[in-house]
Amino acid sequence: MAINIKQNFRTTALVTGFVVALILIFIAARMLLRSKLPVRVATVHMGNLLSTVSTNGKVQPQNNFEAHAPFPGLIKNIYVHPGQTVKAGQLLLTMDDSQAEANLASAYAGLKGAQASYDMALAGGPAESRLALAGQISSTRADLSQAQSDLTALQKLQATGASSPSEVASAQQRVSADESALQVLKQRQQAQINPMDVAHAKAALNQAEQAYQAASAIVAQSNVRAPYSGTVYNIPVSQTEYVQGGALLLEVANLDHLQVLAYFDEPEIGKLALNQPVTVHWDAKPNNSWKGYIARMPSTIINYGTRYVGEALVNIESKPDLLIPDTNVTLTVTVANLKDVLIVPREALHIEQGKSYVYRVVQGILRRTPVTVGELNLTDVQIVSGLKAGQVVALGATNGQPLGDGLPVDVER
Repeated sequence: MAINIKQNFRTTALVTGFVVALILIFIAARMLLRSKLPVRVATVHMGNLLSTVSTNGKVQPQNNFEAHAPFPGLIKNIYVHPGQTVKAGQLLLTMDDSQAEANLASAYAGLKGAQASYDMALAGGPAESRLALAGQISSTRADLSQAQSDLTALQKLQATGASSPSEVASAQQRVSADESALQVLKQRQQAQINPMDVAHAKAALNQAEQAYQAASAIVAQSNVRAPYSGTVYNIPVSQTEYVQGGALLLEVANLDHLQVLAYFDEPEIGKLALNQPVTVHWDAKPNNSWKGYIARMPSTIINYGTRYVGEALVNIESKPDLLIPDTNVTLTVTVANLKDVLIVPREALHIEQGKSYVYRVVQGILRRTPVTVGELNLTDVQIVSGLKAGQVVALGATNGQPLGDGLPVDVER
């Protein structure tokens, strides 16, 4: 029995070994006979990487003067034309200001009346009543002075027995009466200056001054003058035309100092920074470009057509010859300019669940290799870690098949 069991065990072991050997031979043959995946490859290398962001924008002056109609009326005269260079203070346009002049005269009269009322309130009322009261005070003071002199004289006479006590007492009463009368008159004089009336008069004067200043400003605005030297680049009205109050009359700017209001898509804003270099292009002048820099970052997100964008200001550094306000331009911002960094073609990069990797070609086999990436552009990506210069990475299969870890490949250079 023991011999039979031992023989059966040996037989089973031999069969099992034979089956395992067949499986290994089959796998080896399959590996040898399996076709290799044809792939394109690239070599990891050191180089420079330029990363940019492009968008559109509108040209505008850095310092722009807009003249608006201060009231509804007629354009009387236009003394300049679009494109004309003007000097500070030069008369550019006038409106018919006859009504504005009449309003100014009325405001001036109101100001003078308010000033007179305020002066009267400070003085204590009309001049007639003030003069009459002042006369009464002067007369009473004279009477008091005389009464005091008489009292003094009687008191001296009483000391020598030439005057009776009753005469002295009568003189004393006269002095007291004149003092009381003078006190009452002074109180009346002080009562004429009413603090409430003064305050009301002062408020009316302030209001009249503001009305006069406003009327003066309207008259001044009806005669438009250049606030500084520059170029008249927009006159949307014509002579004798009737315009509504607030209508734009003309625009003046120094066209040597332009800027661009640029619209950056929300995902790109995080790449922007102050003073990043910008190149401006205008389709009307395809052979020209202008250099600038980001002068103001976006402060909020707005809806711009079908896009959500942030508005940034780009100052143009080079003299903007041929470039004019209100033109639509394209901008290219250099967000990174890296020197001597590790680079692979962007085509080699794969991302899965937020993790980046490439397929290295190691002895004819694809090896999935995790990497850390930095800046990138449309063609290249910076490798921060995971690869070394000189290593070979797969770009893709020439037959359209997907790449996979462990696959044998046939390199096509």
